[in-house]
Amino acid sequence: MKNNDKHYADRARLLKALAHPTRLFIVETLSRSERCVADLTDMVGADMSTVSRHLALLRDAGILRSEKRGACIYYQLKCPCVLNFFTCIESVLEESS
Repeated sequence: MKNNDKHYADRARLLKALAHPTRLFIVETLSRSERCVADLTDMVGADMSTVSRHLALLRDAGILRSEKRGACIYYQLKCPCVLNFFTCIESVLEESS
């Protein structure tokens, strides 16, 4: 595994970024349309600093992109293919039950 350490570490970082119910909700929500931080804060039901930390983690992992427009920052999925992973998760959950 020595030769692939970085590759597997990068994969683990990406999976860790998704490994929280709020972040999964955010990704699924952004799959339907871009949203500003204030909208996501209302939808999640947490304070803005908590939601912003979740968004930053997802952005830093390369899953989201952000764009500042006026006073608001809008987020959208950078790699919609992450939704394929959600489909796979659902298949595993169905097979496990």
